Amino acid sequence: MELILLIIYSAVVWFIFFKKKWLPWNITSQVIVVTIPIFALTVIILFMNIVAPSSHDVRAMNYVIPIVPRITGQVTEVPIEPNRPIKKGDILFKIDPVPFEAAEKAAQATLQGAKDQLQNAINKKAALNPRIDLAKKRVAQFAALAETGAGRRADLEQAQSDLGNLQSEFLAADATEAQARAQISKSQADLIDAEFNLAGTTHRAPANGRVANLALRPGVRATQFATMPVMSFIEEDDPWLIAFYQQNELRYVKPGDEAEIFMETYPGRIIKCTVDSILWATAQGQMPINGNLPNTQPITAPEQRIAVRLLLAPKDRGLFLAAGARGAGAIYTDRGAIIHIIRKVFVRVSAKMDWFVWKLH
Repeated sequence: MELILLIIYSAVVWFIFFKKKWLPWNITSQVIVVTIPIFALTVIILFMNIVAPSSHDVRAMNYVIPIVPRITGQVTEVPIEPNRPIKKGDILFKIDPVPFEAAEKAAQATLQGAKDQLQNAINKKAALNPRIDLAKKRVAQFAALAETGAGRRADLEQAQSDLGNLQSEFLAADATEAQARAQISKSQADLIDAEFNLAGTTHRAPANGRVANLALRPGVRATQFATMPVMSFIEEDDPWLIAFYQQNELRYVKPGDEAEIFMETYPGRIIKCTVDSILWATAQGQMPINGNLPNTQPITAPEQRIAVRLLLAPKDRGLFLAAGARGAGAIYTDRGAIIHIIRKVFVRVSAKMDWFVWKLH
């Protein structure tokens, strides 16, 4: 862009001093002609870096999910290929379900047995209630007869013994019911765990994306250790666009500002964005909270840049941005709208340069 401005300026100088000869071409005019573009370009660029700051380090980043099976078992099927588009819900791999199906059936049988035990205890208590009521009436009757001398003492004692036996049976049935209810709760939890493990034999894609580092084949035993992922899943639905700026370039930048970027993977294409947020933190701002004093390096660390997250405009949200793609761009603040035009020309000229591959082999 600077070259274009110099060419335009040179054409104007040629027209004034040589074509029309409106002004004399002497030492004074020559010094002025050379000084004006240097001073003007310096002022424009310095002011433009404040109201429309540019970044030569724009990166596309994606979430990378380490895929770890939640169960351990032998892999029976891997229907995907690495680096191929995958839709959310597509099957990534399957694990032999036989042992987990057996565990589910065993949990179902245990639960059903506990339910049967509970029902038997409830039925027994229901059958004992009228017998206990009748036994209580007989005890009262024999007690009344014994007091008047019309009944035998042995009959009263037998009735009391029968009542005690019935009450003991009722208490045993009540304990059996409580035990069955506890067993049902445990069996239901075991069944849920068995069903959860069985569902884990089929692992599906958590989002739209691609698989990298596929270290899985049928016959391999997959383990549920978090430190041993079987593949890496790269999401593609919500890429992060991060632009890095020097700290003093962001004085007027705020969320919602317009931005334009261009990526090397799309030569010449201008991608519209808006500023989502500024990540006001760097590694230099982190101090460990412990009993050790911070270590001051003898050499000053380089100034850390601030990251700005950009959001794609609606018309470009379907654009595929590979994880790790690099580019450049600029943010247009609400100041110096006239200067924005120059920056936009700079951006478009720079984008066209990506058509060229600068190497000789």
